[in-house]
Amino acid sequence: MTSLSDIKIAIVDDEPSIVTMLQMVLRREGFYQLYAASTCAEALELAKNETPDIILLDIMLPDGSGLELCSKLREYGNPHILFLTAKASDLDVLRGFAMGGDDYITKPFNPLEVAARIQARIRRLDPEAPAVSPVKRPEPGVYRYGRFTVNEAEGELIVEGQPVPCPAQVFQLLLHFCKYPGIVFSKTQLYDKVWGINGQGDDSTVMVHIRRIRERIEIDPGNPKLLLTVRGLGYKLVKEPQEQ
Repeated sequence: MTSLSDIKIAIVDDEPSIVTMLQMVLRREGFYQLYAASTCAEALELAKNETPDIILLDIMLPDGSGLELCSKLREYGNPHILFLTAKASDLDVLRGFAMGGDDYITKPFNPLEVAARIQARIRRLDPEAPAVSPVKRPEPGVYRYGRFTVNEAEGELIVEGQPVPCPAQVFQLLLHFCKYPGIVFSKTQLYDKVWGINGQGDDSTVMVHIRRIRERIEIDPGNPKLLLTVRGLGYKLVKEPQEQ
């Protein structure tokens, strides 16, 4: 019987936001062996070294066409290839299948649909494979992280059952982390997503706001266990406190 954690999934797309979104959703659905490539060359190297079971393949890549890449990927095993593309004409779909694709989904898409199609493929190959349990969806806009809760609609931060005052920009930064747990964000990405100024600004601005968040949600702000610094990369929020 196939275990979902044993399935290797490669995401070949040059849009980092799409890769991050798919990785986050697939990990939540029980898939843990996730790989990424942004070019045809990287995809071929990945296929050679890892022989993924599932490949999510963008058609338009910086160094070539995913359609032409498809047959080359099959030289390294027999992966299920699902094309991801903005091209949605009947001719594009037919070309995709003719080049060896197994499935086709157009952008923009719901990542949960991608997960569902992967699960359906696994069940066809192994009827005894466990179904992905439906994710229990919390109430919209409410993010619970053990000792603290963020309520987006009410603009409220609750720490150990008590409301804690939180300036607007600090709240927006914390909210961004809450929406993407476990994902590392650089200072540039945070400027772009939270401040909306395309990464232009003083690095100390993010550092000051990170400190203000820690002062509110951490037991010991000087020894953070929730909002962590990933040396050389940025910051991430974790669901469970990290032992140090």
